[in-house]
Amino acid sequence: MDKLDRRILSILQRDGQISMARLSEAVGLSLSACHRRVKILEGEGKISHYAARLDRRAIGLEIQVFIEIKLTSQRPEDIQAFEEAIKRMDDVLECHLISGEFDYLIRVAAQSTGDYEALYRNRLSQIPSVTQMKTLLSLSTVKEFRGYNLDGLGD
Repeated sequence: MDKLDRRILSILQRDGQISMARLSEAVGLSLSACHRRVKILEGEGKISHYAARLDRRAIGLEIQVFIEIKLTSQRPEDIQAFEEAIKRMDDVLECHLISGEFDYLIRVAAQSTGDYEALYRNRLSQIPSVTQMKTLLSLSTVKEFRGYNLDGLGD
């Protein structure tokens, strides 16, 4: 991946709907050369997909919480059961295996505290291998993920 590829990826992260003509102009390539590079980046898996970024509050998801989760054990079957249960929950936006006191960190957005409580009581706490959960309520978002910093990669 060279400097031009990084510029293309940076622009596409900010605007996935940019026309190929505008993208090629922005990076200083011909239309066909730019299109070819984008197709190569897609083929190599550097671009995994394109999606619209929604405003959480505008669609009615008023609260965002992070939940630290501890499992009863680190046995492979407990880990697999937990991860499979989480993958089936559309309300869970992200799930990360982490180091430290807890085993996992998940992120959830909900319409209300009542909706989050229902998820907490009726689904998350019912996963057999979960032994402890700690909820962290996000009061506001200072900076949201908008793409990876590609400056200096590969130099």
